[in-house]
Amino acid sequence: MTFKNKAISFINNILTFSAPSPSGRVGVGILFLLLSQFSFAQKKEQIGTETVNVVKPYTPTISDAFKVKETPALEEEGNAKKETIKYTIFSFPVASTFTPSKGKAEGVEKEKQEHLFKNYATFGVGNYGTFIGELFVNHDLNSTDYVSGMFRHHSSQGGIKSVALDDRFYDTAIDLTYGSNQKNVSWNLDLGYQNQIYNWYGLPAGFGTTLTPQDRRVLINGINPQQTYNTISLGGKIDFNESILNKMSVKFNHFSDVYGSSENRFYVKPTVQFDVMESAVKTDLIVDYVGGSFKKDYSNTNTQPVKYGFTNFGIAPSFVMQKEDWTLNIGAAVFYSLDNQNSNNKFLVYPKFNASYKVVGDLMIFYAGAEGNLEQNSYMDFVNENPFLSPTLNIAPTDKQYDIFAGLKGKLTNNVSYNIKGSYVNERNKALFKSNDYNENAANQDYAFGNSFQVVYDDMRTLSFYGELKADFSESVSFGINGTFNSYTNDFQSEAWNLPTVKLNSNINFNITPKWFAGANVFYVGERKDQKLNTDVVYVVQPGPFTLPSYFDVNANVGFKYSDRLTAFLKANNITNKAYEKWLNYPVQGFQVILGANYKFDF
Repeated sequence: MTFKNKAISFINNILTFSAPSPSGRVGVGILFLLLSQFSFAQKKEQIGTETVNVVKPYTPTISDAFKVKETPALEEEGNAKKETIKYTIFSFPVASTFTPSKGKAEGVEKEKQEHLFKNYATFGVGNYGTFIGELFVNHDLNSTDYVSGMFRHHSSQGGIKSVALDDRFYDTAIDLTYGSNQKNVSWNLDLGYQNQIYNWYGLPAGFGTTLTPQDRRVLINGINPQQTYNTISLGGKIDFNESILNKMSVKFNHFSDVYGSSENRFYVKPTVQFDVMESAVKTDLIVDYVGGSFKKDYSNTNTQPVKYGFTNFGIAPSFVMQKEDWTLNIGAAVFYSLDNQNSNNKFLVYPKFNASYKVVGDLMIFYAGAEGNLEQNSYMDFVNENPFLSPTLNIAPTDKQYDIFAGLKGKLTNNVSYNIKGSYVNERNKALFKSNDYNENAANQDYAFGNSFQVVYDDMRTLSFYGELKADFSESVSFGINGTFNSYTNDFQSEAWNLPTVKLNSNINFNITPKWFAGANVFYVGERKDQKLNTDVVYVVQPGPFTLPSYFDVNANVGFKYSDRLTAFLKANNITNKAYEKWLNYPVQGFQVILGANYKFDF
């Protein structure tokens, strides 16, 4: 066999026994390449053609996979053993030629601090012969002690239309103070005197119409309606910075009139405060005495003086608890009231509880509580509220059993705040002002022509709703409005005499320029009830209570700041010029204008 035939035979064997896998095809290709090279190296001979067909099916297989069951050990950094590293720092100076530039603070334009003067004087004049004056002086004796004085005067010459009697009034007061502000204690002593002159000018409408014009004129001209009140007061207050006795106030008043009435009032209230388990416990001790007499009663049938006197001893402990958004003030008040004239002594207990909860921070705060108190009434307090009283009163304290209230307060925006409140008050011996009837037995008394008021007492419940809104629109404009709505229930009197069901008040103040400022105030008082049974020389029975109409009162003011010391002002009161009746048969002055100035100074 020739070499050629041997080679062909060898290739046939390979093709026959090799699997036609992809790798086999590659090997055959390489083999052909080698043979072709090899054939070129041989002597060229004539080779015949031959066709070879190889048929074999391709059957791929997949080997089984085996999961490694070993869990590698995890070497955490925290478990690794810490190596101890020893090193040494070689310090050597480094020369530097860098020099930082010095910073310069930006200048801030500082506003000039307004000087606070220690003294001032105010005066003003207006129509109706009105004059107002006020003087305050203060002087430092040394670094701790000081003396001060205040003089006040307000008067009017009257002139109200359709008023038959004199309607002038005078109110003058002077107060002196000596005080000391030391490191651990501050105290002051006060001495004061006040003189008030009023006239019972409120004769009933149509008074004396049953008489002839001449007799009526003689009767009215014979009435001297002037009443004069005098008050002497002495008091003091002391505050301790580091002491269980926190503070104490003392006051004595002597009140009298030209009709022989006289009253003494003594009041002392020390406050003790200390901490118990991080809570402040405060206790108020109260001694309140009032005693006085009137020369006669209104009927003029009793020749003996009308005397009264009450001494109230009270203690009111309380403590405050705070937890997160809650604040609780828990306490009570216990009083022992001595009736010095009738030996009718009482032991009374009142709640002193209030709580607050911040629902939404300072935006909404819920508060509620129940409080009561024994309120000592006095002739001086009644006159300050209604100066047209007859000097024939019955004086007694008011037992305010409880005042249950709840409300919401907070801010609508940073500049707008609100407060809404509902309350229910139960009072025994509530004092009410009611008109006196014409009294024939006391016709020689200038207050007995139905032109004065008495005090009556009743057990009452009052349901009240209060709302308030305040807004500071800017540094120059502020606004406020509030209103109270009341509903009364009486046990003995047919009406809640002279108590309005609705009261509204609104004010606005604004700075027009740094020199000019202005403001306005509007208030509304709803209808009230009063009653007279006899209004004339002839006995007349009225069919029922009188209804006093509601009224608006609009007031405004404007001022000009001429300098830091001098300011001029103009006030206008009762701009609507309505002669409304604040009390029955007592119309007020109409449109009033007052022009004045205020001057500040130092000694």
